Amino acid sequence: MIRTIGLLELNSIAKGIETADAMIKAAEVELILSNSICPGKYIVLISGDVGAVKSSVEAGKEVGRQYVVDELILPSIHPQLINAINGATQIGEVNAIGAMEFFSVATSIVAADAAAKAALINLIEIRLGFAIGGKSFVTLSGDVSAVKEAVEAGSMIGKDNGMLISKVVIPSPRKELFEKLL
Repeated sequence: MIRTIGLLELNSIAKGIETADAMIKAAEVELILSNSICPGKYIVLISGDVGAVKSSVEAGKEVGRQYVVDELILPSIHPQLINAINGATQIGEVNAIGAMEFFSVATSIVAADAAAKAALINLIEIRLGFAIGGKSFVTLSGDVSAVKEAVEAGSMIGKDNGMLISKVVIPSPRKELFEKLL
């Protein structure tokens, strides 16, 4: 089970590839994602124990230098986080949908983790900058009160660092809307 993740977001694809290589050579970590996102950025997402992730991210920052635009080291992640990043979440009945939109991939991941830890919700997806202009968003579901609490907790992350674009809670969504989110 993945417990700690690290991420570097760079504004150069070539430097991102070099950084990913340095990160996985620097410590015993697993490469979860290493790919380009819009608009010409590159993300590297790794997992491992806390010390290895810290060492790997530090090595990546040394190689990426001025091309690094955001980063995160997130220990003790919520168990739903990786499935939501991979779009592999299984969701049952839905009473409400919540969405949070951010300017930063790293902020989106931290906000999703905070939301999942704040209330009994299901993370649907964490969309990381693919075909959305480099922005990111989180969708989640659950009871109306839980979704409101989770969205508030997650959106505070983006408010605090200036990366929140918008947030919404939709009680009793139509079935068609929910099905399109899966």
